[in-house]
Amino acid sequence: MKILLLGIGNIMFSDEGVGVHLCRYIQKKYRFTSHTHTLDFIDGGTLAERLIPIIAQYDYVIILDCISADGGEFGNVYFFDFDDIPKHISWQGSAHEVEMLQTLTMMDIVGDRPKTKIIGIIPKVVEGTTLRLTDEIIKGSETMERVLVGHLKELGFDVGIINDKIDIQSEAYKFGQDEDL
Repeated sequence: MKILLLGIGNIMFSDEGVGVHLCRYIQKKYRFTSHTHTLDFIDGGTLAERLIPIIAQYDYVIILDCISADGGEFGNVYFFDFDDIPKHISWQGSAHEVEMLQTLTMMDIVGDRPKTKIIGIIPKVVEGTTLRLTDEIIKGSETMERVLVGHLKELGFDVGIINDKIDIQSEAYKFGQDEDL
């Protein structure tokens, strides 16, 4: 199975960029191997519908992004299937999320959307230009990481740590200095 890990968000607006930062961090920290699956990492930024030709090439997509949830607190993490979004989840907290939701819905209409899972976190700060993530998001990103790695293991990947000396905030500050994604 061809699997895509897709980080979504605007890295210039603090917590809004956590999906992109976490995708980059996971790619640098871990090695994922499988005899039957491939795993690609893509920084989807805020491209939304321009990602359709890329997403359509995959059998399975895991999206890392911000979400809103009734009764939720900053840093709360949710893992759900796009086909069964819980009623208390609103994946429409910012402009890019509305576009990503519409993008996946458009892909459904033409039958191009692969099976899609979302690991979402409630952001605290999504305005003001900064690469600094809030403490709530840094802590919540650890939960996102555990959920993601656990899910990839369930899918059949062997997981190894190749760099345990990095952290998500440092990687956010380094964004743009390398070309890994």
